[in-house]
Amino acid sequence: MTMADSYVLRFLLEDLDIRGAFVRLGTAWQAMQADRGYPAPVARLLGEMTATAAIIGGNLKQPGRLSFQLSGHGPLKSLILDCTQDLKIRGMARFDPALADRAEAPLRKLLGDGRLLLTLDNPLAQLPYQSFVPLEGGSIAEIFEHYLAQSEQQPARLFLAADDKAAAGLFLQKLPSADERDADGWNRIAHLASTAKPEELLTLRPEALLTRLFAEEDKRLFEAREVTYHCPEDWEKVRGMVLQLGRGEVEAILAEHGELVVRDDICNRDYRFSAADIAELFAGAAPAKPTLH
Repeated sequence: MTMADSYVLRFLLEDLDIRGAFVRLGTAWQAMQADRGYPAPVARLLGEMTATAAIIGGNLKQPGRLSFQLSGHGPLKSLILDCTQDLKIRGMARFDPALADRAEAPLRKLLGDGRLLLTLDNPLAQLPYQSFVPLEGGSIAEIFEHYLAQSEQQPARLFLAADDKAAAGLFLQKLPSADERDADGWNRIAHLASTAKPEELLTLRPEALLTRLFAEEDKRLFEAREVTYHCPEDWEKVRGMVLQLGRGEVEAILAEHGELVVRDDICNRDYRFSAADIAELFAGAAPAKPTLH
């Protein structure tokens, strides 16, 4: 099986009526964290949440964007992920700089009291759908296991791993007729999946991993879908934001700073406008592209 190095691969344990998905993100994950300087605990948690977002986002049945925001009042302020129906991802973390000197710590200790906000932005709907999810569990995997079990009314298990090179996840979900097929099937498969080591999730090819875990089961593998990091420039949107500020406020910023800088945190990008750029913009002309960093 030929596939990109960032993908979601779905599978079915046919005799047991248990479905699953395996995700591994290589270059897509590396691009998301490039030039960010995330401390190891932040990068690991963001990587785990990115793998989860790719699995859930891959279930979207119509065009749209699914966003996850895990936020709290601890040194880890927020983890933010977007995933579209065609598996284009982007994301970021906000954290207290003092966290850079802290060793690995449990999610609850880093996040403090927190919440998970899910937003589904469907272009066919008038307003985005939003849902606040209670933080049940002490890890990214446990939080999303609870969410998936509640939202789809079926038990789910999630096993995650991330380092600076890759992020990966193994997802399992019990389908309604699983107990009729094998009364102990779900417990057995969940136990076998729990033996997967983080290094196996990060390095083994999916066929090898699934064979190692479920050697005696009949597995149907579906076509892998590529996941890409997607944070293109959006000058039209930024110019619209500048126009909404109004000429007076923009010129006051120019007088104080010599230029106007619009920061795009999630894409780690600055849009810079000189006085000449602003004059052209408010004059209604189509200005040349200002400097982007």
